[in-house]
Amino acid sequence: MNRSALVAVAAGALQGVFEWLPISSEGNITVFLTALGSSPEAAVQFSLFLHAGTALSATVYYRDELGDVLAALPDWRPGEAFADDGNRATLSFLGVATLASGIVGIAAYATLETVVSALTGGAFVALVGVLLVLTGVLQRVADDFESGGRASSVLPAAFEFGGRESPDLTDAVLVGALQGLAILPGVSRSGTTASALLFRGHDGPSSFRLSFLLSIPAALGAGVLVLLDTGVPGVAPVEAVLALVTAAVIGYLTIDALMRVVERVPFWGVCVGLGALAILGGAALLA
Repeated sequence: MNRSALVAVAAGALQGVFEWLPISSEGNITVFLTALGSSPEAAVQFSLFLHAGTALSATVYYRDELGDVLAALPDWRPGEAFADDGNRATLSFLGVATLASGIVGIAAYATLETVVSALTGGAFVALVGVLLVLTGVLQRVADDFESGGRASSVLPAAFEFGGRESPDLTDAVLVGALQGLAILPGVSRSGTTASALLFRGHDGPSSFRLSFLLSIPAALGAGVLVLLDTGVPGVAPVEAVLALVTAAVIGYLTIDALMRVVERVPFWGVCVGLGALAILGGAALLA
């Protein structure tokens, strides 16, 4: 196996693991590929492309739940989109949030291309580090909010932790927009969207469930966006397929265990630590 194939397999394996952790799989894989000599543009495109592999993993893993949600489609009515506490509200959430993700994500992708083309490798790595640190800080605040379980008198009722049973239109637009911004490397998609749902009053399990269901159309969309923009990014087609298969297989094998790990490990600290290392590494490359 040649070097480029080994790098493709390694990147696919990292995507299969990192996707389920709130540490920005895109950001960390982009730093990994940049460190191995890829240009920032190629690294970003390839890391986004790999999301299609873990989208397949999530689809297979959540197949029963997705089937239940899609079964509500014949009974869906615009005026009652968020009226129940079950699959119809979840279906409405996924539809509206995916639309919001697409609108914001396409704009963010265009901005990202402009910024990346203007940065050197070191400056780009440092920028990813800054976004990782900010993501970690957001997760820390959300963790404090959840652990306190507080319903503060200074917060509106919609922010009372644990008081929400189903998503509403505001949840869908807010979370979808934030997921669109997560196309920026260093912004954790799951960390950001789950944190937003916690602040909106959903409990931890519900927040992660909605976040990962929403990841499926978003990840597929990211892969398709890259293909339409650049074609297979930076590698031979065979190596691209190898990376996607690796991401899908590793992702499916690890999702259950890593979801349990996320419940026990304060990943905000991991995010901050990785971000700090990226900032130092980027500064060293600029020196």
